Amino acid sequence: MANTANACSPDSVYIRPAFPDDVEPLVRLINAAFRVEQPFIEGDRVDAAGVRSYMAKGKFLVAEDSTGLAACVYVQIDNGGGYLGLLGVDPSRQGTGLGRKMMDAAEGYFREAGCKTVNLRVISARTPLPSFYRHLGYYETGTAPFAPDVPVKVPCHYIVMSKSLA
Repeated sequence: MANTANACSPDSVYIRPAFPDDVEPLVRLINAAFRVEQPFIEGDRVDAAGVRSYMAKGKFLVAEDSTGLAACVYVQIDNGGGYLGLLGVDPSRQGTGLGRKMMDAAEGYFREAGCKTVNLRVISARTPLPSFYRHLGYYETGTAPFAPDVPVKVPCHYIVMSKSLA
């Protein structure tokens, strides 16, 4: 019998930048991780064209093991600061510390690039997320309108959060 506890350990994954061949696995991972948004967002979170669009502006860091992609986070450098988004962990691996490991990898990426701050946006309907990010040192800096091209079932806006890397 396989040791599934070890397979889900954040220590058993290798973090690397995503490659073009990772587009379809990223689509599956992100959509599975973001199923929790279905009560307030219509449809899938992203498709292959969307992932390619993100890759044209920034990059994804992915956690991988022998079973495939386990987690991802999108990172983009903009005006000397970092922006991260689409932190996604395979549902079977959520609660193992992998999300935090991906956040550490993203912040390390930004530090190496010389960024002094990191920004992110949380959809207002995802009420547990601001406290998760506050626990990691992020603070709320304001709000922003929700993406007008994303069909929603309930009114949503973004909560903008930042962290100093200095």
